[in-house]
Order: sequence, then C-alpha cells, then structure tokens
Amino acid sequence: MSLPPPMNLPPSRVPLRILLADDHGIVREGLKMVLSQAQAPIGAVDEAGTGEQVQALLAAHGADLLVLDLGMPGVSGSGWVRALRLRYPALHIMVLTANTDERTRAAVLEAGADAFLAKTGSSQPLLAAISDLASGAKRPRAAHAAYAHTPHETLTRREQQVLAMAARGATAAQIAEDLHISPYTARKHRENLMRKLGLHSTAELVAYAVRLGLPTG
Repeated sequence: MSLPPPMNLPPSRVPLRILLADDHGIVREGLKMVLSQAQAPIGAVDEAGTGEQVQALLAAHGADLLVLDLGMPGVSGSGWVRALRLRYPALHIMVLTANTDERTRAAVLEAGADAFLAKTGSSQPLLAAISDLASGAKRPRAAHAAYAHTPHETLTRREQQVLAMAARGATAAQIAEDLHISPYTARKHRENLMRKLGLHSTAELVAYAVRLGLPTG
C-alpha cells in the first residue's frame, strides 16, 4: 500500500504522543512498561501491528516518536523508513529489531532512522530519547548512542579486504599477490584483524564472515 500524502507532524511537545509498532502484542506490552518509567509526561500511546496501521495512525494523529519493528507485515526495510522520513521530517524514528545485521543497521540509519536498537539491548536509549524529545531537543542523544560500533567497523579498509579474501580460503601469498603487497604485510593485516575481532583460528574467521554475509569457501 502506498504511503499517505505528506503532512506536517506537530513539533515536539509535552505531553508526548508515541506510536509503538510491532506485530507482537507481548512486545508492545513490554514497551508500555518501559514507557511507564520515563521521566517525562506521555499523553498518548498508540499501537500498530502492521505497516498499514502505522500509516493510518500517523495520518490521523501524528506522533512525536515512532518505535518501529522492521519485521512487521507491510514494512519493507530501509526503503519504508526512507519514505516515512520524507513525509514526516519531524517524526523521531527508532527502529527496534531482533535483526542486528550490520548491513541492515547501516541501511536503516542512512535511510533516516534516528536510532537502531536491538531487542536484546537496554531500554535506556528509548528512555533517553523520550526525555530529550520532552525537552524539545531536535535530535535526541539516542540517535548517537543507541548502538555501539561493532568490531567489524574498527577494521581498516585493507583489513576488511584481507578478511573477505581469507574467508574464501586465500593464503597469505595469494592475498599478497591480489593486493600487490608483500606476504609479510598480508600476514600482519590478518593478525591485526583477528586481534581486533577477537578471533583465534581460521574456523572462527570463516564463521565470523558468515555472520557478516561475506562469501566463503
């Protein structure tokens, strides 16, 4: 279903209006319990279980904060987030998901989400965002603190290249030849990336690459 026509949502205000979007009722109940701990007045908490319901509620009532599960029916990932951002520039979007894949996180934040939260993580980023919204902050601190850098993000570009090649079974000599570096340098890059990632064997390196979605074998 296409998104509703653009509209201007009301600016941040007290009390806040929050939209909880998750297709599991028990998750929404848990989020409401978290909201009860917020040190800021909350005026209304709407609930949606599908993308269509999110659209309808935003069109009808607006919201200050949308807590969005990417896995709901009718929600198509980062493209859906981008469309919401274009139509509701004042809306604070916090993606709450069980999918902590790095590529998904990067795509969602690039699309305009203010924060990417893992369902297994702390509730503090959500509470911090509510506090900042109530105080009138344009970009709550949760947008910057909600998700710590993964070890993979600390790798240099060269180390990422070596990781991808090593995961496919390339030897230090083969890596050196393809990257036009010495075998000694190739080995050092491999040692450095394994130290940063906390890996201790080729099997662990391959398993890590699989979790990142890199080709192996």
